[in-house]
Amino acid sequence: MSFPPQPNVKLTNSAEYREGYANSVQIHVSVWDFLLTFGRLQQQTPELVEVSNFQSIYVSPQQAKALLMILRQNVENYEKAFGEIKLDPQMVPGGSVN
Repeated sequence: MSFPPQPNVKLTNSAEYREGYANSVQIHVSVWDFLLTFGRLQQQTPELVEVSNFQSIYVSPQQAKALLMILRQNVENYEKAFGEIKLDPQMVPGGSVN
């Protein structure tokens, strides 16, 4: 089975492009799309964590799966190079991961 040649991809940043640091990602799923909401988490007191959301991005289910695959590959490569990434047991997925 032969595959058609892949096109060249030219990456550019639009005028709206911005970078930001997120240590919180909330994911909401519907039949049509995935909504990823990025924010910054700050521990205010032992009892209070504040999350300031700054950007939400909708992706199709197909793009969400492609993102999952590329993230998995990059996390595996990172751990091969730098060692296992440890997660706080309280942050293990059971719903939203902040």
